[in-house]
Amino acid sequence: MRLLKNLLIVLFVLGLIIFPLRISAQVAGETIFLEGEIVAILESGEELVNEELIDYQQLQIKITKGESPEDLVTVHHSEVSLGQKQAQFESYQVGDQVKLAGWSDSEGNWSYSIDGKVKRGGLIALTVLFVFVVVVVGRVWGVFSLLGLLTSFLVIFKLVIPLIIKGLNPVLTAILAAIIIVPISFYISHGFNKKTHVGVISTFISLIVTGFLAKYFVDVVHLTGFASEEAGFLQVQRQGSIDLRGLLLAGIIIGTLGILDDVTIGQSSTVEQLKKANPKLSMMDLFKQGMRVGQDHISSMVNTLVLVYSGSALPLLLLFFDSQRTFIDIVESELIAEEIVRMLVGSIGLVLSAPLATILAAYWFCQESSTKNDDKSVSKSKIAHHH
Repeated sequence: MRLLKNLLIVLFVLGLIIFPLRISAQVAGETIFLEGEIVAILESGEELVNEELIDYQQLQIKITKGESPEDLVTVHHSEVSLGQKQAQFESYQVGDQVKLAGWSDSEGNWSYSIDGKVKRGGLIALTVLFVFVVVVVGRVWGVFSLLGLLTSFLVIFKLVIPLIIKGLNPVLTAILAAIIIVPISFYISHGFNKKTHVGVISTFISLIVTGFLAKYFVDVVHLTGFASEEAGFLQVQRQGSIDLRGLLLAGIIIGTLGILDDVTIGQSSTVEQLKKANPKLSMMDLFKQGMRVGQDHISSMVNTLVLVYSGSALPLLLLFFDSQRTFIDIVESELIAEEIVRMLVGSIGLVLSAPLATILAAYWFCQESSTKNDDKSVSKSKIAHHH
């Protein structure tokens, strides 16, 4: 227990050092990002733009975070942003905390725009609630699961993203991330035991299968990785230095990694408990009874995946179905086809992981039981011989 406490302290300190929480001005070329508080509404109403009346506000904002040449700035906020009319105009009140983007022209004159309200307070409150629920329900293992979560965040934000930005192959980066995340998060969350050994091994094998399937079907379906606007912006910003197809594959691998933990550890734990409840069960009996639980697990997880992907893409689906395109056209569009490949490949990896983890666990725990029985037989024979 002392070792685990020390591990908790070390990881927490490393998290504070490696992944500090800080809000400061970030410089991207001539653009700066700030935070401010609205101190006055100078004007509000409607104005004529392109022969159309639109809502607007003239706001006075005091800079509260970040380095700016001005402490008090005036921002013209309207329905028109970057030359396009917005679907919904969000009006602001005095006292609102907002994020700002500022940029200067060739003569050094600064302009500012509002980039939405500060959301930090709500996010912190939600995070605290999440941590509280996990710790209260999971107790010690809940704390360890949070450590595993912290590890995953650190690897993604401090290793995966910087390496991809530097030009490393996204697929190799995702594999490296999996090699780090799987053993560390699994052993922290579930302990160093045979159940976790089985989970780690079966997860790695399932990831390998998923990776090959993803590579094959991304090629067969002719996906380019340019499905989203973000991919296009990234390609322009990084001047083509990032392989977007590789980035798509990396996303599938990392996304699948997030769902395999539940199945592989769950199946391994089920087999372990079955063996403890009835030590006489053979390897095939353990496999069959374990898969009865696994089949229910698979059914619910696959259904969950479909609903999660559909829910996240709901606005996109509504947009497509409202465009009078045929169902086949919608399915074959790059955006939808990419999500289908992502969902189905991940589901295949998930389904295959259940029997894999179950058979490995059945073999492992049967071998362990046989070894213990052999040791007992040897001990009894030695005692009999001694007498």
